[in-house]
Amino acid sequence: MVKTILSYQRYAVFAAAGLVTLASLVGATVYSQWLFIVAAVSGALFALGIHDLRQRRHSILRNYPTVGHLRFLLESFRPEIRQYIIESDRDEVPFSRQDRGLVYQRAKGVEDKRPFGTIENVYSSGYAWLTHSATPVTIADMDFRVRIGGSACKRPYNASLYNISAMSFGSLSANAILALNTGARKGGFAHDTGEGGISRYHRQGGGDLIYQVASGYFGCRNDDGSFSPEKFAELAADPQIKMIELKLSQGAKPGHGGMLPASKISQEIAEARGIPMGMDCVSPAAHSTFSTPIGLMRFIGQLRELSGGKPVGFKLCIGHRREFMSMVKAMLKTGIIPDFIVVDGAEGGTGAAPVEFANRVGMPMLEGLTFVHNTLRGAGIRHEVKIGAAGKIVSAFDIARTLALGADWCNAARGYMFAIGCIQAQSCHTNKCPVGIATQDPIRQRAIDVGDKSDRVARFHRNTMQALGEIAGAAGLSNPSDFMPYHFMFRQKENEFLDGNEAYPYLPEGFLVSGQEIPELADWYGRWDRAKAESFAPPEIPHGPFQRRKAA
Repeated sequence: MVKTILSYQRYAVFAAAGLVTLASLVGATVYSQWLFIVAAVSGALFALGIHDLRQRRHSILRNYPTVGHLRFLLESFRPEIRQYIIESDRDEVPFSRQDRGLVYQRAKGVEDKRPFGTIENVYSSGYAWLTHSATPVTIADMDFRVRIGGSACKRPYNASLYNISAMSFGSLSANAILALNTGARKGGFAHDTGEGGISRYHRQGGGDLIYQVASGYFGCRNDDGSFSPEKFAELAADPQIKMIELKLSQGAKPGHGGMLPASKISQEIAEARGIPMGMDCVSPAAHSTFSTPIGLMRFIGQLRELSGGKPVGFKLCIGHRREFMSMVKAMLKTGIIPDFIVVDGAEGGTGAAPVEFANRVGMPMLEGLTFVHNTLRGAGIRHEVKIGAAGKIVSAFDIARTLALGADWCNAARGYMFAIGCIQAQSCHTNKCPVGIATQDPIRQRAIDVGDKSDRVARFHRNTMQALGEIAGAAGLSNPSDFMPYHFMFRQKENEFLDGNEAYPYLPEGFLVSGQEIPELADWYGRWDRAKAESFAPPEIPHGPFQRRKAA
């Protein structure tokens, strides 16, 4: 009997609501009409329970009528509970409170120092540190620059070492774009437009632009979605555009296209992208202009010519390493060498991506950067191509380590979003961003004061460059571009660590094309042999156990 009663405990709240409703109705007719209020509330809960028993969508509500809604209520603000109460300063979900706090402090210009010592576990696997010099250097000029533009480039660009990564208007609000670009102008660094084209807010800000051309060819497309050379040439002539970036893939969802529903396309978005109103906007997964490595290089050559000789490069997240080697072979065969390559890590961010893509597709930035850097070295053309890198880079240490492993400059998207007030609510895909950044809601985006936030963007950049100069000086360097792998140590286990030259070595210049093989690099030669400039497809489909190439 007791067991039977206990098995029905889950209906207790539902039953109690019914009994209270009945008792309140009786009491209201006998004692006080105020009890009608109690009856209304309990009656609503009882009616909700009846609905729960009859609905078929949620099993938990059928077994726990009325009270089962508490699960959905608690789940709805679980992220906030975790972020504000449970999360430690070092939990990365995806950015730690320590990293976010550092950006907030530098953007606001308030104290960013930490008392009492590090909170890092310096003996844990994965910990990395900078080796300092006994003769540190004081650097006076913190405006660190890199000149981007190879021998075929007529209008090279002197870029900052830390710029705003690709984020499209449409993904970000008008005020967010305006604040970022105005901040870039004030701070003297570049702003990547993202694949959504150049909006009126990019132009209004007046900051230097890197125009991204993706598979949708937004801003330079024909009515059928194909690339329009005429429209591109007209757009690229704008002096505000300093470089052209051809997007092959992005770290957060490499190989994945997208679609912007017609219902979300405003007049301003249609204007920036060059698309009609009332129709879904499709971003294909692959480009229609080329399908081979040689075709890619020829398209880059065409973009360089149409832009009047501005720096042209491409952005990708490394997938099949052989395919990137095919691109490099196409560079050698055609003689068309991009001015720059941006390596995006799998840890990169996006407004929305399938979980499988965000978590399990693409190579992380450090490994991807090292591979690109060493492949270009192996082909003997590293000196002609500048490399940018992106992937959770928010601190001066992040920048220094990335420069040491082969990058010439760094980009950041979410770091600059934090600078204009992002709280990592992770509601970018809902159009309900609480701070008005990742939304097209005109009321929500009013929360962004463009004047104040643009100052924060410029201040964050300036303070980060100052911190970068300070740690470069501590390493005995006069410029952060002089960082090398040996300036860093990487802990593998609690009692083991590697010098940067061991963990991420620079491979010999020209080793892939010299004709003399180094036995220790047999795997590199095997992959290089399988790469073809004429096709991205593998020469053969491997079956059975993986066979490593034997050293010569």
